[in-house]
Amino acid sequence: MTQLVRVHNFNISSDGYGAGINQSLDRPFGDADPSALFAWSGATAHGPTRTEPGGSRGFDDYCTREWHRNIGAEIMGRNKFGPQRGPWENYDWQGWWGDEPVFHTPVFVLTHHVRPSITLGETTFHFLDASPKEALARALEAADGKDVRIGGGAITIREFLDADLIDTLHVAVAPVEFGQGERLWETPEELTDRFHLEQIPSPTGGVVHHFLWRR
Repeated sequence: MTQLVRVHNFNISSDGYGAGINQSLDRPFGDADPSALFAWSGATAHGPTRTEPGGSRGFDDYCTREWHRNIGAEIMGRNKFGPQRGPWENYDWQGWWGDEPVFHTPVFVLTHHVRPSITLGETTFHFLDASPKEALARALEAADGKDVRIGGGAITIREFLDADLIDTLHVAVAPVEFGQGERLWETPEELTDRFHLEQIPSPTGGVVHHFLWRR
């Protein structure tokens, strides 16, 4: 089976931003309010962060179930792991993801300042100073035949798009504007020279699911 490089359940505003400015420890999305971005997935039965029974089913829930399906590794930018820039002040703080991160796979964190790997529950974070191509080679090997998810943020996804390393994308566009921050695109049609594009409105919440796959 062919290994795919996937973006899945990546959430952005209607003006194309995945996060705002002024990221901090207490505000992972900076000045932007992320609640409108994630309300659709949080309401589903299989949302990655759901800890209680219940939740909606149907098309939105199908999208959240697909987030885990056949994923063997993830690649993320350093500022999806935490807000600190520059050299690590210490190794005591171990990211935003808690004692049982949602990934349950190896995760490769791109940074110019490497540090020892961290294992939390079933997830091990590895810190790489590497190009997208080099990082993807590591992740594909670790995935052991399964797919690799490019988890974000927006700048990291753009780097992999610019290197032409992504096979499919699922981007959920919420009906809210951020105005500034980390931008994935100005319009999804920017990618239609390389990708097919299909847009499917969510049955609830005003979100539009964008699916892109290689031509």
